[in-house]
Amino acid sequence: MNMKNIKSLLAISCFALASVVMHGNVMAQQANDPKFNKMMKDGFKADGIAGLDRIQQDETQKFCSDPVFANSKQGTKMREKIQKMNMDSIKQPSDGKYIGDWKKGEAIAQSGRGATWTDKADTVIGGGCYNCHQIDPKEISYGNIGPSLTGYGKMRGYSQEVVTYTWNRINNSKAYNACSNMPRFAHFKLLNEQQIQDVMALLLDPASPVNK
Repeated sequence: MNMKNIKSLLAISCFALASVVMHGNVMAQQANDPKFNKMMKDGFKADGIAGLDRIQQDETQKFCSDPVFANSKQGTKMREKIQKMNMDSIKQPSDGKYIGDWKKGEAIAQSGRGATWTDKADTVIGGGCYNCHQIDPKEISYGNIGPSLTGYGKMRGYSQEVVTYTWNRINNSKAYNACSNMPRFAHFKLLNEQQIQDVMALLLDPASPVNK
């Protein structure tokens, strides 16, 4: 190996080490910065069902809060670890049934209600799916942060692989993409098992308008 290659390898190694150190320093500084901690303490307060636990980041959120590291080569192994951790947390349906009632699923997809400080603990939470996706082609109001889900089952088929993937994705999308914008519906108990089954039906029941 010639001197030029050695210098290049040293430079790459130094850069990798510096990135890891910088990532650690940024996270540590943020956690220990009195001004930052005071801002968080003064800026938020527990109210109703919205507790201060909501501003405490878990490992997945901390990883994605540093996009420079998360998208670097050094962050690749950590990304794989984060995704596996989220995948391992997913529970398949307790009754073995993946498909519920698509009409109820449409109502869940339309609703953005619940989980706010003004709601009661027993308020039924909606999925707010139309905020990010086109779903029923007859609905003219929808977001485009996520892909269109119109024709979801018709285009992908109804194999067990598709069913399981869809179930996992709705439960915890970060199992496939650590920094996905999609909420972790089961992880944060935003939707219960029956609600997820109903949303599954909206996407995968051949009778659903999504697949007409």
